[in-house]
Amino acid sequence: MTDIERRLRALRTSAPSGLLPSILMALSLGDAYTIVDGPAGAMYVAWNDRGVTACVPMTAVEGAFEDAHPRQAHYVEHPPDRIGRPLDRALRTGRLGDLPVDLDALGDFQRLVLRKCAEIPPGEIRPYGWIAKEIGRPGAVRAVGTALARNPIPILIPCHRVVRTDGKIGRYAYGADMKRELLRREGVDPDALEDLARRHVRYVGSDTTMIYCYPTCRHAERIAATHRVTFRSHLDAQAAGFRACQVCRPAA
Repeated sequence: MTDIERRLRALRTSAPSGLLPSILMALSLGDAYTIVDGPAGAMYVAWNDRGVTACVPMTAVEGAFEDAHPRQAHYVEHPPDRIGRPLDRALRTGRLGDLPVDLDALGDFQRLVLRKCAEIPPGEIRPYGWIAKEIGRPGAVRAVGTALARNPIPILIPCHRVVRTDGKIGRYAYGADMKRELLRREGVDPDALEDLARRHVRYVGSDTTMIYCYPTCRHAERIAATHRVTFRSHLDAQAAGFRACQVCRPAA
């Protein structure tokens, strides 16, 4: 061994423990993750340099999160401020707000669906058809359901606020019981919604403003019982001279 080789070998040192994860994150090949307390209990939340990539209830993961996550992941106790602060705000308010999310791995259609879903306010629900119409694809109701079923960031992107076209609660990736519990925590009564669905009530209106809404719209909640009118379809509402609410924008 030459003198130069000996000197070079003497310079050898181990890489810092966080070097590989940071490189993987920078290349979008790996994520960091932590555990937070959410409305459905403890959750795993993962992110990369572009934003949150996953949100999964701990009860839905068997074994280690690293084994279930599609990319290499490493645990950190506290997320960086750019993730931690808006994440806390999103969990507290039920709104995505300025929390960065990384949906780049998804197709264009699914990104449209999830972005529109994120606009649904806490305590309100919308049917699949509403999202389909809002994104300019009124005939793609079934595809909207499929896109929401594959939502990688549930709860933060609130697919639990989307229900069947007939108004029934419907399925959820983590079970109907969790969906109902999430809605209850936001002030929605799932049993009352199911009762409206059984009676084929899709919309409610006010005979003073002559405006009709989805039943959980914040404007519908303010209608006095003596002035509340119910409708089975938007055609019935329009035939009675009612106009669609400009806030919840009830879809045909």
